Amino acid sequence: MATIQTITREINKELVPLFEERLRSYLGTQDKEWLTEQIVRLTLDAHSLQEMDRRQIQAAKAKKRAERISRLRKIGLDRDMLIAFLETYKAYDRAKLIEEGCLLATAPAKGTDLIQGGFRTAKGTSLLTHVKDILFGLLYGDEATNTHFERTEQEILTLTLPRGKVEALDFMKATTELSAFGTWQDPESVSNDMRADNVVVEVEYGEVEGELIGNGIVRTLSLINNLEVNEQILYARMINVEQSTLIE
Repeated sequence: MATIQTITREINKELVPLFEERLRSYLGTQDKEWLTEQIVRLTLDAHSLQEMDRRQIQAAKAKKRAERISRLRKIGLDRDMLIAFLETYKAYDRAKLIEEGCLLATAPAKGTDLIQGGFRTAKGTSLLTHVKDILFGLLYGDEATNTHFERTEQEILTLTLPRGKVEALDFMKATTELSAFGTWQDPESVSNDMRADNVVVEVEYGEVEGELIGNGIVRTLSLINNLEVNEQILYARMINVEQSTLIE
């Protein structure tokens, strides 16, 4: 009597030659460097693969950061420029971004999925990059990045994000990340969460007189949320640090 194992073997005998033929045909059209990469991956053990992937990810992040710093140097971020930025984008919410041709009206509803690039126009993608550059400068900028602020006190920015959306802010450096569960009761029942898997991100930065840096951080995070992160409420808090724990 036939068994599931014998039936499977018979089917495999018929399919394997066809699979091999199609695989050879496909691989024959691929780039030589890509094929070499795949062969190398097949010969490495799991630990070596993880290490190779880690190095590639780190190299990609370092490249993106270098590009961001290069753009930031061209911006020349200072107090006057920040004031102008705040004035320009003070009324930019989701509706305004759609009206200005930065975001498509078909983008996922707030509180649901991350907004992928296909839902942003070229103008919106350019704005998102610019806003992230500004946020980077507000948090970490100094003379080396052509950023000029007279920072007089230390503050801590705390952000709470769903774990699946943290990558939207992966350009931030010198952060502390903590796991946390959160509960959100959405009045419109779009994105209710019970014990949602969140990440709390903390970063220490220098503030100027008048809390101008804080205002800039709030405005940039609002734009990033409406262009990419897509939370109904993006939780952010800034508190003064009386005594820093960063000890040399």
